[in-house]
Amino acid sequence: MTVKVSIAMVSILRDGLAHGVGVKYKRLADAVEKAINAGVIEAGCKLPPHRLLADSLGVTIGTISRAYGELERVGLVVARVGDGTYVRQRGMERPQDKGFRNVSDEPPACFDMSRNQPIPGQEAAFMSQTLQTLAVDSHRLQRLTGYTAEGGLPRHRAAGAEWLRHGDFVPHADQVLCVNGGQHGLLCALIGLLKAGDTVVTEHLSYPGLISVARQLGIKLMGAAMDDEGLLPSALEDICRQHRVSALYCTPTIQNPTAAAMSVSRRQAIAEVCRQHNLLILEDEAHAVLDRQRPLPLSYFAPERSVLIGSLSKAVSAGLRVGYLHAPQALLGRISSAIRSTCWMANPLAMEVASLWIENGMAQRLLDEQISEIGRRKAWVAGALEGLSYKTHIHSPHFWLQVPELWRASQIAAELKENNYLVATAEAFAVGHAAVPQFIRVSVCNSVGDDGLLLGGFEALARALTETA
Repeated sequence: MTVKVSIAMVSILRDGLAHGVGVKYKRLADAVEKAINAGVIEAGCKLPPHRLLADSLGVTIGTISRAYGELERVGLVVARVGDGTYVRQRGMERPQDKGFRNVSDEPPACFDMSRNQPIPGQEAAFMSQTLQTLAVDSHRLQRLTGYTAEGGLPRHRAAGAEWLRHGDFVPHADQVLCVNGGQHGLLCALIGLLKAGDTVVTEHLSYPGLISVARQLGIKLMGAAMDDEGLLPSALEDICRQHRVSALYCTPTIQNPTAAAMSVSRRQAIAEVCRQHNLLILEDEAHAVLDRQRPLPLSYFAPERSVLIGSLSKAVSAGLRVGYLHAPQALLGRISSAIRSTCWMANPLAMEVASLWIENGMAQRLLDEQISEIGRRKAWVAGALEGLSYKTHIHSPHFWLQVPELWRASQIAAELKENNYLVATAEAFAVGHAAVPQFIRVSVCNSVGDDGLLLGGFEALARALTETA
């Protein structure tokens, strides 16, 4: 941010306060909006820090925050965690910023390749069979209609331990807590183990659900540099030496969005840095179950400080909303309290269905089908991407494509949207001060029984990328 921009902003906002209409934050937001529309404040410009403006204008930091929030809500600016607030590029304004979303609110005509979700399979048929079985078991249903312990019924926790089990990593059922999906598990871990103002390090491109909930809880995020394996131990070490850090959040297998996967040696190095600096580890394994040959989790290498977050959402059923946390005994009470304060307990009926599926092999069968279908679809569209630069993991449901030099991912996304195709850009995943790379994430998950539609979407993407080269 230049001094010139800062001085201009103060002048613009003083005039807005003096002559605007409504409460203070609205007058400020309206003044900035007029300046952006007039081109006085240019696209891509970084707005001044909240405190600088508050001190210059004689208003509270809260008033500036509300004004910036209003500008973000109407899509004129974008706030990057740990970096600041920027004016959006022309043509990329949004009518309303709703933050992280699990489903698209775009018109049905749009083909959405921006989201990862389980590819529909036999789960609906399995659900019908399971519910019919439960319907005639009145004693079991009676147990599911009342309150349970916040950590879940013992049998449900045992099923969760089995789902999280991988190789030599053998979770104990008494260290497993049942939650309403992985996002709820992440929320409970953050509420129970951290507090507002704490700092969490994550990959400089990270899961949008973390960015959203950290902002809501007042937890600071710092982005650490990555390579083709994911988070760099040296980058984590440097941040820990320069800042007071409480925890690390990372995805060692099929990282979102880069699809990176850490080697065993990388996992050991990350665990050692966390041990040296006494960091809590929050490890996301939502996508990891798609890779049966993945290395052992960080929770194996640093069990005394690791919370493993797993779920059935990416491999079995998203709507079931079943997730599991595995944590050290010393942390279970605090996480359990967070579960109790957010929902009292995970849904017992959903947990019962999931437990039955894990016990009778249906969950594994659905997982197998998911892995197979992802592989088939990726092979089907691979030809359309020939000659383009991209990264993926053999079991990842998405590709991570580089945009040619001199072009921006937002421009490609806007062009595709005009043709009713939706993709995700790196901006949605960006954390910290590092420059946002010009990449696009595109998923193979969202066509239902229509290979032609899927291929057409990837061909449209390839045309947009090659025409810019």
